[in-house]
Amino acid sequence: MAAPYEISPKNLSRLIGTPTCPVIIDVSIDADVAQDPFLIPTAQRHPHTDIASIADRLRGTECVIVCQKGLKLSQGFASRLRGHGIAAQVLEGGNYGWCAMADAPRVAIDTLAASSLWVTRHRPKINRIACPWFIRRFINPEAEFLFVAPDAVAGLAEKYGATAFDSADAPFGHRGDLCTFGALLDHFDLRAAPLDRLSHIVRAADTGRAGDSPQAAGLLAVSLGLSRMHKDDHSQLDAAMPVYEALYRWARDAQAETHASFGDAP
Repeated sequence: MAAPYEISPKNLSRLIGTPTCPVIIDVSIDADVAQDPFLIPTAQRHPHTDIASIADRLRGTECVIVCQKGLKLSQGFASRLRGHGIAAQVLEGGNYGWCAMADAPRVAIDTLAASSLWVTRHRPKINRIACPWFIRRFINPEAEFLFVAPDAVAGLAEKYGATAFDSADAPFGHRGDLCTFGALLDHFDLRAAPLDRLSHIVRAADTGRAGDSPQAAGLLAVSLGLSRMHKDDHSQLDAAMPVYEALYRWARDAQAETHASFGDAP
């Protein structure tokens, strides 16, 4: 019999990468994680014995609880959360069920930064907006981003324990034909087809090769327009997030559609 409040791996996979993705909490024990040191994208590890420190943070959210098999640990933890008035579901089959799904994306724990803080050059246009979108949607929804003068990036990263990107000598930057967005996909091994398509658009727009992708010229125009509209870089990031939400959903679900698909074209 299926557990109450279960969500299937397929249904959860459709939510990952979107603004409506639930908070994913992995309560697997250390021994299980040592055998299989991977997480579902955006999942956060948390001890199954500790409800008190997480209940307030999850209040008002929807969350999915994951363990190795989707049995004792996740069902018990989810039930306790629901007792605190939190809309908690259990991932059907747990991590085993997730891995049984074809091409299930997973993130190696040793690729994750210890800090949720990232830093890059100020006045972002394309790459330095696309990267924060990817990190928040696929790696860490709580990631914070600092935009500072180029010569301050390295020092600030050291003082604050932040991860630098798209800046001189940063761990993540342009590599050969890849822009920083593509380098991040490779680092986290998240080269799923929709992200590959989006990476192609971002690279073409960011490197002045708009002819390489029909969508790149539009992304460039919108990005430059947003840069003129917003003096504050964080305000610009907030305004640009829906642009990348839309491009990702197009890359995942809608490349085959045209204006004629809606039956209102001449």
